[in-house]
Amino acid sequence: MLCGAQPLASPPAPPASDVLTLNQCLNVALVNQPQLRQARIDQEITRASNQVALAAWLPQVGFTGTGQHYFQLPFTIFPDATTGVPTPRQLGVRNVTTLGLSGTQTIFNNDVLLAARSKRFNNRAAEQNTVEVRINTVTGVSKAFYDVLLSQRQLEVFAQDIARLQRNYRDARARYEAGIADKTEYLQAEISLNNSLAGRKQSLEAVNAKLAYLKQLMGLAPERQLALQYDTLKLEQDAVVDTTMGLTVANRIEIQQLQTEKSLQDINVDYYRLGFLPSLSAFANYNTVFQNNEISEQYRTRFPNSYAGIQLGLPIFTGFRRNWNVRRARLQNQRLDEDITNTRNVINTEYATALAAYKGYYTEYLLGKRNLEASQEVYDVINLQYREGIRAYIDLIVAQTTLRTSQLNYYTALFQVLGSKVDLLRATGQLPTDY
Repeated sequence: MLCGAQPLASPPAPPASDVLTLNQCLNVALVNQPQLRQARIDQEITRASNQVALAAWLPQVGFTGTGQHYFQLPFTIFPDATTGVPTPRQLGVRNVTTLGLSGTQTIFNNDVLLAARSKRFNNRAAEQNTVEVRINTVTGVSKAFYDVLLSQRQLEVFAQDIARLQRNYRDARARYEAGIADKTEYLQAEISLNNSLAGRKQSLEAVNAKLAYLKQLMGLAPERQLALQYDTLKLEQDAVVDTTMGLTVANRIEIQQLQTEKSLQDINVDYYRLGFLPSLSAFANYNTVFQNNEISEQYRTRFPNSYAGIQLGLPIFTGFRRNWNVRRARLQNQRLDEDITNTRNVINTEYATALAAYKGYYTEYLLGKRNLEASQEVYDVINLQYREGIRAYIDLIVAQTTLRTSQLNYYTALFQVLGSKVDLLRATGQLPTDY
């Protein structure tokens, strides 16, 4: 199973490794994700559509053939040679076969001019759509990856907490049965144990659901087994980002798409504005006609004819259609200007929101890391004192609960800051999409 690009018809399988890193997940997603594959197909469709429209610039050659038999010859009225009185007469032959070869060449036409000018921007729009889907894919897969890791770490925290609580429960029960402690001590241990068991179950189900969502974003089949590999130290290093970087709105793909759309709309305005221009084309025809009253003799004699010419078409009055088309196209152009202005405002808001979220989560992460270290130290001391009979059991329960809460808060803050970093990079238009 390979990570490299494969033909669009058959998505490649992910690496044979049972465990995937974030970069491997992104690599697989960028090859297998159905929406991204559709975007690539749309690019090919756009290129083909451009060529269809541009084909009108090339010579158009066609062949026609007709055969007909007159049961009654048509009448034509001619003046009588003697009296001058108009007299109907039958002319022609009963069997006529015509074979014709025709060709036309567009010299100028407003429609094909539009196709030629739009080609570059149509291709650019399709490419930008693919870029947008890549950005969405990287964003979604990255955040889903971190979400799965968060649930897995929460599961580990509950597993460690349950191991401690089970030991405390056994000790408390033994102390009660030995008459050293009262019943409430082991009941408190049982309550705490049950709460952790419930938390572990929720985390386990969350892992399954989030893995299914991650596989969906990666374009993997539901039955596909997927496990994740990560390095906590590297995750902590990756959580850091330069918050002093400014926002360049032009880097956002949404603005680039609107600018391309505006370029196409400018071309449409010119198309309708130049609608008064004539169309000019050249044509040539060669015909071979076979005529005879007897079918058996029809193809013995050939009567060829050929000609060439130029055709000019000039719109004189179209019911003010051109004027109204120009007005509509210009209004649509103005509407695009408003879209660009609104999108700029939205992007600035997204950037401010993402930056604020990142700074908040990063501060929470730093404090959570310190709280975890302190909680672990407090628990170790109180646990030792409890074993030596210096501290009450309630102090141990409080220290253990605080430790579990600190562990959960730390991992939640760590993965929240990683997810907010993805949002911040996307908001600034600097999210890497090449893997």
